[in-house]
Amino acid sequence: MDKQCVLITGVSSGLGHGLARCYLEMGADVYGCSRRSPEALIEQGLNFCNLDLSQQTESEPKFCQWIQGIESFDCVILNAGVLGKIKDIKDCTMEAMKETMEINVWSNKWILDACLAEARSIKQVIGISSGASLSGSRGWNGYSLSKAALNMLIKLYAGECPSTHFTSFAPGLVDTAMQDYLTSLPEDPRYGPIEILKAAKGTQSMPSGYECAKKLIEAFPRLLEKESGGYADIRKL
Repeated sequence: MDKQCVLITGVSSGLGHGLARCYLEMGADVYGCSRRSPEALIEQGLNFCNLDLSQQTESEPKFCQWIQGIESFDCVILNAGVLGKIKDIKDCTMEAMKETMEINVWSNKWILDACLAEARSIKQVIGISSGASLSGSRGWNGYSLSKAALNMLIKLYAGECPSTHFTSFAPGLVDTAMQDYLTSLPEDPRYGPIEILKAAKGTQSMPSGYECAKKLIEAFPRLLEKESGGYADIRKL
C-alpha cells in the first residue's frame, strides 16, 4: 500500500491530536496545523504549521506556502473548531457569533480553496460536524449554526469537485476540553443535553480523542461508498 498523505486542522489537542497520532502510527505523512504546537506529535514526525484560523489575512498566505509542492492528499480532515459559551442565542453578541463562524466555517473555505488549487489531487475531504448541526438544542447557538453551515459548505464543494469525495461527519461524543467545559456547567433545565454529557463523561460512551480517532479512521473508507456531499454520524454508520 502506498504511503498516505493526510492534512488535519486543529491538531494541538482532542480529536485532531488523536487523528494525527493515529495516522503517524500508521506511517502516513501527516500535515497538521493549530494555534498551539503539539510537541510530542512533532517529535513523532508531524509536519506542523502554526496557524490562527481566526486570522485569515495572516494565516492564508502562510498555509498556501506550507502546502506548496504537495501534489496530492489522500485525506483532508477539517477538524478545527470552537464551541463558544452555552447561552440563549438572543444573549450572544454578534462579535462572538462571527468568531465562531470564522473558525468553524470560513477558515474551512479558504483551506479547501488552497488545497484544491494548482490541480492538486484530493481523494477525500471530511468536515468534522456534529449532531448539534441538526438538533438545534437550546444553548448551542453559534456552534449549531456554524456546523449546519459547514454541512452545506461540504455539500456545495461536492457539487463542484466530482473527483473528490466530501462528507460532513459527526464523531459522536469525544472526551475533550470542550466536554470539560460543558460538564462543568451548573444544572440548568433550559439546556438538557448537558446532563446527558455529564452522565456519559468517564464512560465508553465518551471515548478519548485518540480512541475516537481510531474508530473514525476505520470508518473513513466506508464513507466513500456513500454519496459525496452528505452527512453521516459514526453512531449510525
